[in-house]
Amino acid sequence: MKIVKHVIYSLIISSVVLLSACSTTSDPSEAFKGETGEQIFQRGEVALRNNNYSEAIKRFEALDVQYPYGRNTEIAQLHIIYAYYKNSDFPAAEAAADRFIHAHPTNVHTDYAYLMRGLASYYQNVGVFERLFSVDFATRDLTQVKKSYNEFAQLIAVFPHSRYAPTAHQYMIYLRNILANHQLEVAQYYYQRKAYVAAANRASLVVEHYQGAPAVPKALVMMIRSYRQLHMTHLENQSMEVLKYNYPDSSYVNAALK
Repeated sequence: MKIVKHVIYSLIISSVVLLSACSTTSDPSEAFKGETGEQIFQRGEVALRNNNYSEAIKRFEALDVQYPYGRNTEIAQLHIIYAYYKNSDFPAAEAAADRFIHAHPTNVHTDYAYLMRGLASYYQNVGVFERLFSVDFATRDLTQVKKSYNEFAQLIAVFPHSRYAPTAHQYMIYLRNILANHQLEVAQYYYQRKAYVAAANRASLVVEHYQGAPAVPKALVMMIRSYRQLHMTHLENQSMEVLKYNYPDSSYVNAALK
């Protein structure tokens, strides 16, 4: 029993020593003390070019802490965002971008921070997108998808003429289509359960809020079928007119008639 206690005590002491050593060596205020700010920055850029993102992060964070007003510090903060992003640490990249935006709202490179924040948020949720259509759509939470969309929208709103605005716009289109498809899937979920009022309402949201999305004609078909089941002939005819007017030669018109 004494031997077991001794082993446990030794393990606890070893763990404390190890954690203490790790915290000391990873402290940005103590790292690279023998180097100048310029050396830390330049060697960090070398690490970044060599895809050694962990080393680059350590160096740029050390520079940020030790030389907060240095001439390379703001660039180092942008490098930190990129290094975290390339290292697939998307939450850290998003947080670093958010810090830069709030600390430097008028910086010439702040639009880049907006873009990286959106990208980090987007790739943080790629798994959500991939699993999106294998869940119960009546209960699915798309908060993170909407968050990514809104972050790209902020870039365009604040910097409409930024060179990154077209990229943000493309991501917004993709995310908007995901949101539209989700609403359509919810409508189908309700329709299959004969909840026709709920199905029509959900499909109507797609038509009203996601104009131009591929899900719109499908949503119109869903509205027509739902109103038909509810014997709401006037609304059924109105929806059919909208479908025929906007998609006259499509297969959706025949689909709605069936």
